[in-house]
Amino acid sequence: MADDPADAESVTPETTRLLVDAMCGRLATYLRMCGYDAAYALDRGVETDDAVAALARREERLLVTRDRALADRAGGVRLDSRDITEQLRELRDRGFALALDEPARCARCNGELVPVGDGATTPDYAPDPGERRVWRCGDCGQCFWMGSHWDDVARRLADL
Repeated sequence: MADDPADAESVTPETTRLLVDAMCGRLATYLRMCGYDAAYALDRGVETDDAVAALARREERLLVTRDRALADRAGGVRLDSRDITEQLRELRDRGFALALDEPARCARCNGELVPVGDGATTPDYAPDPGERRVWRCGDCGQCFWMGSHWDDVARRLADL
């Protein structure tokens, strides 16, 4: 799209806050893993086009959607594909920086992650922070580490 707001410049986690609508929910997790502040409309209880557009405006977020009319109305980025790899490719081709560095955003709720110090306790599902780096979400408490899921996402991004 010529008027695509993402075409004007590179889109990075440091410069762009996103709102992902219900049509692209799985994409929100990938964007969060890439460090984006990527709110998911359904997590906010927002479903109607009017409410999604209003939320994007109110929070100054770039909308990511598959809905042409909504993208046009909200000045958002419209994706064509339903496939997650193709959606990531579409975003990359529009200038989105898609890379893994260190976990920064909670894949579950989009909260900010903070490192868990050595000697701190973690839930049974998480590794010992003395043996592996672990981050905890400041909002929901979920723990994250760079394990097999991280490796799978890194491979998917490398294959774009």
